[in-house]
Amino acid sequence: MNVLVFGASGYLGSHLIDHFIAAGYDTSGFCRTPVAPARNNPQCHYVYGDLLDVDSFVPLLERYDVIIQAAQLNLDEELQAVSAMLAAIKGSGKTFIMTSGTGVLSQRTDGDWSEDTFAEGDDFVPSKYIGARLDTENLVRAATSKGIRAMVVRPPLIWGNGGCPVIAQLYQSAATSGAVCYIGRGLNLYSNVHVQDLAGVYQLAVEKGQPGALYHAVSGELNYRSLAEAIAARLDLPTRSVDLGEGIELWGKFSALVAFSSCSRSRCPRTRHELGWYPATDRLDIRDDLGHPNYIAQVQR
Repeated sequence: MNVLVFGASGYLGSHLIDHFIAAGYDTSGFCRTPVAPARNNPQCHYVYGDLLDVDSFVPLLERYDVIIQAAQLNLDEELQAVSAMLAAIKGSGKTFIMTSGTGVLSQRTDGDWSEDTFAEGDDFVPSKYIGARLDTENLVRAATSKGIRAMVVRPPLIWGNGGCPVIAQLYQSAATSGAVCYIGRGLNLYSNVHVQDLAGVYQLAVEKGQPGALYHAVSGELNYRSLAEAIAARLDLPTRSVDLGEGIELWGKFSALVAFSSCSRSRCPRTRHELGWYPATDRLDIRDDLGHPNYIAQVQR
């Protein structure tokens, strides 16, 4: 069985490449630019193109049994690319997995905690900022009626091996302001999962997943203030609460609103029961990733 991973040069995509190759799959990676040496797997067959150019990727799809969309795109661009992929493999019986994210169900709390937590089948009010992605999720899941074994994986905050953007941005706030910052009381959070455990969900979905399924993947939770305090202790710096305006100055509007101002708590009973997935017992604490050199470099520049 051969696999094509879109977004092969990215954080998640490169880990998916490594995971599927280690599991014995003939694996190819699609990316727009050459893969950085640290993320290059010599056993991967890399192909290059642009997901904004349908003609650069649609002809490739016929060659692969499994297609995984893990590239980061703007919401409208993602919908267009995924629509083109699904149209191209209609009636083929191929496996197609779209990567979404629990930003779709996030709630803006301005730093407060929310008791709401969502399993795969739970109803929710889509996020004002990124909830439109739900339309793409629904398009994928409905593609089962068109002869495609289609599924959606909806990860929470992904961490591990020094690649978590949120951790990097907390370190960045220290470099910019002299303190590790969080918004409001900092009690909000995204549930989280280690990137290598998440890669295992994709393999299980390929091997055991049900057509039309949605799978979450969660191994823990830690609020932003606790993360900030743990980083501050490493750097011997203070922490500081900021309002949304300063958060936008520190991290940009998208990250300040969708990540640092929001609470997104999720559960994964379907993934655990249907796929038999469980995270590794030594990859349950996001704080284990905080000392990675990639993050330390944020404050040494």
